[in-house]
Amino acid sequence: MILSIAAIQDAQIVADLRDGLAALTWRDGRETAGSAAKAVKVNEQAVMNDAAGRKMRDALVPLISENPVVNAAARPRRISAPMISRTANDGHYGAHVDNALMGTGEARLRTDISFTLFLTNPDEYEGGELVVHAAGMTQRIKGKAGELVLYPSTSIHEVRPVTGGTRIVCIGWIESMIRDPARREMLFDLENLRVTLRQNLPAGSGELLTLDRTISNLLRMWSGA
Repeated sequence: MILSIAAIQDAQIVADLRDGLAALTWRDGRETAGSAAKAVKVNEQAVMNDAAGRKMRDALVPLISENPVVNAAARPRRISAPMISRTANDGHYGAHVDNALMGTGEARLRTDISFTLFLTNPDEYEGGELVVHAAGMTQRIKGKAGELVLYPSTSIHEVRPVTGGTRIVCIGWIESMIRDPARREMLFDLENLRVTLRQNLPAGSGELLTLDRTISNLLRMWSGA
């Protein structure tokens, strides 16, 4: 499932995040790439462990981890620390697959779902589309600032060359409680159905209670390492 979410709808929050970008320090993006990806990665990565990077990270984490659609669609067990990428001057990230495991120690996670949160608008740069190659289809995505895209980490994906302007995004990975993507999608459909029914049925109705029970029991059956 590839899902676009209007994650940050408050224009002031988006503006504050964009203002914070000016204080970041940047380094060669190949320093954070896996061995295979180094050969196809041409961008810059923000330093996230200095004062400006920590401030940006602290602002981004709750916007992602507390988003109700992200939680319903991804069922996160762990979410990686956010990273910020900047691409310009024909920079790109060629076709690749994300590492299956990332991080060390308690921060180590299995990459089930990748996310891209756009911090620049599509009219601020040329090219730079996120391209996700899924079974039987290819999807090109160029979201507006504040839009977050979830897509399978198992997919081959790439960022097309940025031929004008500058593309800045926040990226990261999610380990889901529900390892099977088909089961995650079924639970997401049921969660959306529950939201709709709550708007049309009285609290405590038999239909809502049955749906609540079904979702809870499927979570019990399917959640695991």
